[in-house]
Amino acid sequence: MKKVNATNTAVLKRGGFWHEVSNNKVLLLMVLPAILYFLIFHYLPMFGVILAFKKYDYALGILKSEWIGLKNFEFFFKSGQAYTVTRNTFLYNIVFILLGNFMQLAAAIFLTEIGSKKVRKTAQTCIFFPYFISWVVVGAFVYNLFSYDYGMVNSILKSLSLEPINVYTEPKYWPFILVILNVWKGLGYGSVVYMATITGIDTSIYEAAEIDGASIMKRIWHITIPSLRATMITLILLALGRVFRGNLTMFYSLVGNNGLLYNYTDVIDTFTFRTLLFSNDIGMSSAVGFYQSVLCFVFIMLANAIVKKVDDDSALF
Repeated sequence: MKKVNATNTAVLKRGGFWHEVSNNKVLLLMVLPAILYFLIFHYLPMFGVILAFKKYDYALGILKSEWIGLKNFEFFFKSGQAYTVTRNTFLYNIVFILLGNFMQLAAAIFLTEIGSKKVRKTAQTCIFFPYFISWVVVGAFVYNLFSYDYGMVNSILKSLSLEPINVYTEPKYWPFILVILNVWKGLGYGSVVYMATITGIDTSIYEAAEIDGASIMKRIWHITIPSLRATMITLILLALGRVFRGNLTMFYSLVGNNGLLYNYTDVIDTFTFRTLLFSNDIGMSSAVGFYQSVLCFVFIMLANAIVKKVDDDSALF
């Protein structure tokens, strides 16, 4: 410990902060675009959080608009939908995170175990392709698949003399549809990190296990999966930071303004978006955004504290 402190003191004496900048200027220039991106699009806009406590007036601007305290929060909690949309947002995201990471891990292991390079590249392309499809296109695809009058599913059911299903009036089907589509669309992109970790595992470990007679499944279970544990925990913890934020594009593109499905599909973001469309009150939407941020912060801190207590090395901080 004394040696480390002595080294740090020596560094500071040689020039301190600017000395380190000079020595690592190439690395700092490489990371500069990312720093500017987060500074401009994530940190500077945080100033707008004061809108949650103001009655925004376009003529007066942000600073001169009237302070109204917590009144912007009242519409959300008095609407009768606060619990429902918060519950839906949380439960959907928990399932998305857990099932999504499991499927991404399985896909990464599956792809790395394929012997033929051509087959592996083809399979990887097919899995990755849905990520580039817009949710608007996916919404049109789903509608043509499940439409009561012209959908492919109901056309098949009618040809088999079975009763057609009106998916757009039956909320019970939508949790499954939304989860399946979310996992399908993010499968390829999410598996990239796991594949990168797998390729970094020392191949001599696999060779030694194979010589000892370990089957493919045993090598995956005892070598690959334990090596991916830290990566999985990190990705899950990072995802938990947005556990109370719904994917507005996905939910709105698939469900739209179908009031019959709201109890099962409405999340905080879609509720706020519709409220903003009808009321045009920016303060109210800012209040809900602030509410989401606080919930996300509290949840990620709790999750990280639990992980730190169980395994300190796997925690984010």
